[in-house]
Amino acid sequence: MLLRMSSLLLRTLRDDPADAEVPSHKLLVRAGYVRRVAPGIYSWLPLGKIALENVTRVVREEMNRMGGQEVLFPALLPREYYETTGRWTEYGDNIFRLKDRKGGDYLLGPTHEELFADMVKGEYSSYKDYPVTLYQIQNKYRDEARPRAGILRGREFLMKDSYSFDLDDDGLKRSYEQHREAYIRTFDRLGLNYKICFATSGAMGGSASEEFLAPTPTGEDAFVNCHHCGYAANAEAVVTPAPAARPLEGLAAQRVLDTPDTPTIESLVSLVNARYGLNITAADTLKNVVVKVTTPGSDKEETLVIGVPGDREVDFKRLEAALAPGEPAIFEDFHKHPGLVRGYIGPQVLKDLGIRYLVDPRVSTGTSWVTGANEKGKHAVDVVAGRDFVPDGTIEAAEVRAGDACPRCGNELSIDRGIEIGHIFQLGRKYADAAGLDALGPDGKPIRITMGSYGIGVSRALAVIAEQKHDALGLVWPREVAPADVHIVGTGKENQVEVAVQLAEELESRGLRVLVDDRPSVSPGVKFKDAELLGMPTIVVIGRGLGQGVIELRDRATGVKEEIPLAEAAERVLAACRA
Repeated sequence: MLLRMSSLLLRTLRDDPADAEVPSHKLLVRAGYVRRVAPGIYSWLPLGKIALENVTRVVREEMNRMGGQEVLFPALLPREYYETTGRWTEYGDNIFRLKDRKGGDYLLGPTHEELFADMVKGEYSSYKDYPVTLYQIQNKYRDEARPRAGILRGREFLMKDSYSFDLDDDGLKRSYEQHREAYIRTFDRLGLNYKICFATSGAMGGSASEEFLAPTPTGEDAFVNCHHCGYAANAEAVVTPAPAARPLEGLAAQRVLDTPDTPTIESLVSLVNARYGLNITAADTLKNVVVKVTTPGSDKEETLVIGVPGDREVDFKRLEAALAPGEPAIFEDFHKHPGLVRGYIGPQVLKDLGIRYLVDPRVSTGTSWVTGANEKGKHAVDVVAGRDFVPDGTIEAAEVRAGDACPRCGNELSIDRGIEIGHIFQLGRKYADAAGLDALGPDGKPIRITMGSYGIGVSRALAVIAEQKHDALGLVWPREVAPADVHIVGTGKENQVEVAVQLAEELESRGLRVLVDDRPSVSPGVKFKDAELLGMPTIVVIGRGLGQGVIELRDRATGVKEEIPLAEAAERVLAACRA
């Protein structure tokens, strides 16, 4: 492949786009790889399309290597498939819905579990047909409320989704591990730095779930990391070590104290320590947060109280993950529940009020707390879990902090930020149940198939590579992803452009992908800046040294330069590109 910049559809920009906040967005637009069409919707220009196809090729090769078979579904899908599994309503406002001229309901596919299950049901019937893994690489659509960060979080994006179909849970585990290994090979080839983290399944359903997160300061996902044992988890999936239950006998009786003007944890701690001689911290208090929970497609609304230690806030992303598909929101209708006294809510009365109460795992039986007394200006001390109140269950909703105990080894956790590039799920039989997907066993009895679901954000992976592989001058593509192996710059004086084109043609004939800057009337300074910005892994400059028979060979990532004889240029460039 030989790309000539004199005719290539490419216009680089010197300034960052006004709406760009993260490096990948700034650089991909400035380098002429993508252009914005609408919020969250982008066009791919030639260099961007080639880079995207290179990422796609790597993903496809590794899927084929593990035995996956590629199919392609439509993006425009009828409502019926998603109605069967309940996801037509569960997705809420997050999908694009439309009607045809006859009034039929359709959506633009956000994911295709239902269609894959239906395809396998229609084609396979015997246990001898299994296991099977199918995949597709296709544009997906989600109606993001706040599309941002360029192609990192868009409304239209390219995704690889694959699905495994097995006869039993052991088979599902094998398929899951095969995908896990394929993802490791894929992301290694793409030159990505990533971390495999425990994750929640969200609206997908299922049991085991892991996320591949690419660490970057601009990441929207927080994840915890234990440098002692290697434990890593998305913040939504972090498990809080629960204290062992304590005996209730001999614990001090609950007391109610006058605590006027203490609607906050800080004011409460200050007052009770000063007035009553206590020695408590915010961690000894029990904060009770009221939320309302709605289920997509239903008018019903549940009032729910979440109890967390007072030194912690409720993390709404963790809360949403724990309650999915329910959608929580802050409760404001206290006039409807006079028993809930804002700022002074305690768990002692919730059961009598018919309100469900879920607590942080630290609120274990026998732990004693300072909390609201359900009366304005009053709090209760020595309120014991399991004696003065019994929660309806536990929930992982409290914020996670650096220094928290690792649930695996007990050492301190650190918190980093990352971007999700892949997610793998053991779905189980949720979608097979909805589709009635069975195989006839050797005894003639039906076997319900179990499924796995595995996704890679292909276009997102390209943006993440740009996030991780850039410097102050521009993009620094890994060779697997770069639109060209080598960028040849002819500075435009005497016969330098002519020599650049000749070298480009020779390298192209020998199997390299070449980008040559043969633009006339463009200054050397502009050409050099564009070469750095575009980010090809090898740069060749044919400039002033040509009169002495030498040219410059430069490694984009390291910045190392060397002068090489023109007569050896083809061999030296080939060696550099194939090292």
